[in-house]
Amino acid sequence: MTVLTILTAPDKKRPAHFDRLADEASEVRWVEADELAAALPGTEVLLMWDFFSPALKDAFSSADRLDWIHAASAGVDSLMFDQLRDSEVTVTNARGIFDRPIAEFVLAFMLHFAKDFPTSLAHQRQRIWQHRESRDLAGSHAMIVGTGSIGRAIATTLRALGVHVTGAGSRARGGDPDFGEIIASADLAEHVAGVDWLINIAPLTEQTTGLIDAAVLEALPESAHLINVGRGASVVTDDLVAALESGQIAGAGLDVVDPEPLPEDSPLWQMGSVVITPHMSGDSAGWSDRLAEQFMANWDRYRSGQQLFNIVDKAKGYAAG
Repeated sequence: MTVLTILTAPDKKRPAHFDRLADEASEVRWVEADELAAALPGTEVLLMWDFFSPALKDAFSSADRLDWIHAASAGVDSLMFDQLRDSEVTVTNARGIFDRPIAEFVLAFMLHFAKDFPTSLAHQRQRIWQHRESRDLAGSHAMIVGTGSIGRAIATTLRALGVHVTGAGSRARGGDPDFGEIIASADLAEHVAGVDWLINIAPLTEQTTGLIDAAVLEALPESAHLINVGRGASVVTDDLVAALESGQIAGAGLDVVDPEPLPEDSPLWQMGSVVITPHMSGDSAGWSDRLAEQFMANWDRYRSGQQLFNIVDKAKGYAAG
């Protein structure tokens, strides 16, 4: 039988789906970050239930039997340190769990801006009744940076509303069933001149860190909006602030920022053209149960010697579809 360690946090609940683990593993070790190093010797499977914790990097040297790590998240950037990349340990992630919720969240951001809710809310507070026109989403152009399963769910949702969708990924290619054309994300600044919505859902890798910088933001039309539901560090925060303050872009919907939490003195808090949410776009009701169900499905595969699903390419930093 297998020794399983589950890295958790005080505010993380233990889903009922995990109850049978006590009978199926030789030992289940529930630990918090400061206990991880002591728990890893003998551990064969590690579930990163506290998926934002950076504790594994410092504790990894004590892992003497580790075979599989599952991250209960889509992004695995916190796990991509050199020791783990170079090891034989298999890493899986929660690909697929957050697709629909994040697609809906992106749509909410877009409708908020297209239908001019910022002005309506401001007028409501001032008791102003002022009729005006709003924008249609149909016919607008969305560039989605990140062409994995979440990006594809966003593309499908937007295309159904008549939005013209293109993608930006690790390499350029045409004829994609969801995006049509995919450009290389490294060339992003050359392709955004006609983009109304720049949507980032890319995994955080060496290539995507700081990808959306002053050059990209300056190349966007002044009417464009940035929506970030990927990782905060894919956007250069100072460049974004400058673009918003100067009117270079019209606004931003930010579910992720750099750093997180957003400092209280950040000018982003006070901008009427910005909506900030606390990294919650994928966390719709029942999300933790869905994460638990997914892990248990892979756990059953592991115990029976079957191929795991959602295996992360550690060199690339994400699970390929």
